[in-house]
Amino acid sequence: MDLMGMMGKLRETQQKIEDTKKRLDTVLIDEQSNDGLLKVTLTANRKIKSITIDDSLLEDKDQLEDYLIVTLNKAIEKASNVNQAELDAVAKMDMPMIPGMDNLFK
Repeated sequence: MDLMGMMGKLRETQQKIEDTKKRLDTVLIDEQSNDGLLKVTLTANRKIKSITIDDSLLEDKDQLEDYLIVTLNKAIEKASNVNQAELDAVAKMDMPMIPGMDNLFK
């Protein structure tokens, strides 16, 4: 592949990655505590969309904080996995293999 062709392919891949990032803003990840008292929804780009807290958790600040930490971390991990898988798929599908440039779009 010639250099101009590779540059065109690179620009095309960058656009596909940007399009994928925009689409991931519409992919919602739902997570909840084991007992269902706390529910969170975030996008695959790790932006929090909603948090629902059962009234019983409002009586104990420490417990609520623990619930938030555990549940948000689980949701963020799921969202990160979806995000990475989607972006990796675009990059691997469209990018010519150039040594040393495999982490360019992460």
